[in-house]
Amino acid sequence: MLRVEEVPVPVAGPGQVVVGVVVADTLFLETQLRSGWGTEYFGLAPPYTPGTGVAGRVLSTGEGVDPGWVGKEVVAGVDGGGYAEQALAPIEGVVELPAGLDMQTAAGLLQIGPAAFSLVDAAKLRHGDRVLVTAAAGGLGTLLVQLAKAAGAHVTAAARGAEKLRLAEELGADTVVDYSTEDWTNGIEADVVFDGVGGEIGRAAFGTVTRHFFAHGIPSGGFAAVDPAEAERRGVELTGIEQVQFTRESLADLVERTLAEAVAGRLKPVVGRTFPLARAADAHATMERRTVLGKTLLLV
Repeated sequence: MLRVEEVPVPVAGPGQVVVGVVVADTLFLETQLRSGWGTEYFGLAPPYTPGTGVAGRVLSTGEGVDPGWVGKEVVAGVDGGGYAEQALAPIEGVVELPAGLDMQTAAGLLQIGPAAFSLVDAAKLRHGDRVLVTAAAGGLGTLLVQLAKAAGAHVTAAARGAEKLRLAEELGADTVVDYSTEDWTNGIEADVVFDGVGGEIGRAAFGTVTRHFFAHGIPSGGFAAVDPAEAERRGVELTGIEQVQFTRESLADLVERTLAEAVAGRLKPVVGRTFPLARAADAHATMERRTVLGKTLLLV
């Protein structure tokens, strides 16, 4: 169950700030964790408050933190507890919003922007590369389409349903394909695959790649089942979830880069739905139905 409760007001400890949350980001992963999946990896046991990324204003600071942060508009990575009116954040994960950027845009980019840049950087894309993006209408997928296209790649976007394929085309995809159809990979050959789905779809996508396969997605319930020996035989480099796992310091640098690109108009999150905080359960249900385009945000 995901329900609203009154809890004590958080108090900033050493190295922490309290953020008055205006927008809380959501991840599909959080719907899986809430169902009980992945406890061996993430160590979550109910009751807990989900949410690892917020945008808002600093309300107070703890020991060792410059009180000048109070009142600043920020985005912040938090160690859980983001679905709340106030959240504790380690100062290393707090980034001030640049002028000209609204909180919804910032929150929508906070967690997927760094992941997208890390993946594209690691791919070392060259002009004319053929790139396949699965889950291309999801939050991360929409950014990967934009960034790969900006790098000069020929982008094939794979998603489910006409509405999601239209979105991918609007974002710059050269080719779109519906992976709910049989033999959807026929005719596709990719230098680089960004697999945001996993499972059988990810395994099928692996069959198209010639150079580098990124397996970072698990909405299907698991990563793509790829045989390392087959990858070695074909000369394909494999990169897993580690590519989108960061230290706080490296994440803060990537967040700053992401927000700067957004201010410059070169990167835009797709925010498909917003819900008031009290309807977080409805937000999860919407994501679980796979009908939402891009990001889903909670508004406080």
